[in-house]
Amino acid sequence: MSGSERREQLILISRTLFAEKGFDGTSIEEIAATAQVSKPVVYEHFGGKEGVYAVVVDREMQKLLGMITEALAAAHSLIKLERAALALLQYIEESSEGFRILVRDSHAASGTGTFASLISEIASQVEDVLADEFAARGYDPKLAPMYAQMLVGMVALTGQWWLDVRKPGREEVAAHLVNLAWNGLTGLNPDPAITAATRNQASTPSRPRPSEKELRELEKARDRELKEAEKARQRELREAEKARVRELKERERLLKEAEKERERLLKEAEKAREREEKIRQREARLAERAARLEQIDQPE
Repeated sequence: MSGSERREQLILISRTLFAEKGFDGTSIEEIAATAQVSKPVVYEHFGGKEGVYAVVVDREMQKLLGMITEALAAAHSLIKLERAALALLQYIEESSEGFRILVRDSHAASGTGTFASLISEIASQVEDVLADEFAARGYDPKLAPMYAQMLVGMVALTGQWWLDVRKPGREEVAAHLVNLAWNGLTGLNPDPAITAATRNQASTPSRPRPSEKELRELEKARDRELKEAEKARQRELREAEKARVRELKERERLLKEAEKERERLLKEAEKAREREEKIRQREARLAERAARLEQIDQPE
């Protein structure tokens, strides 16, 4: 497996684990074990769990943002709203794991913000659409940012609900969303449906090719990731060297203490032998003296 293939494998595995367990519930050990590689391989590609999480979150945010942006390129405001709602529901249906990652409270390690920041970015695009529509209808365009937040928030929360229930189908959900947003409660259509233009566009989705600028940005991001991974690897090597030096010093200290203890025991043993020798010599002298006294006391 090439380096790029291994990297893609790790991203896909991490995406599944983050979707199931979240950032805190997923470990580098689990990612490595699932991919059947060692932990240093993960560190080499991403520098740590934070690095792979940032790549996963960034990919999902760019994918969803790209789909919404493409939907807002339609000419008519109603069509824009329909296609944007459908784009979100399509993303949820086709990338459920990615959406689960985004709607969690994104970890600070992602480096790309939370789902709320993504919604704000989409709202800023919808804001321009609403401003034009307000101006054409004689409403105050300054209110467009507030209405954009309301509209996008409504769609996003509906998407979170639909993530688990999946009923009714996405086109029907989109139709009801647009029904409420476009007609309001007082003008609801009892049997809404998306327009034929949107249905035809949704059946043959087009995927825009990345621009040269986007390719350069992706290349820069990849270079940054590689540099961060190299820095992390160097840090690990330095830490490992420090740990090895500490271990050697600790081993030397233990050896010195063991040698001192051995010398102390040898000295103690030598002193014990000297005391025993002195006792033996004293006992021998006493025995010799007693023998002489016994000879003197015997009669001739």
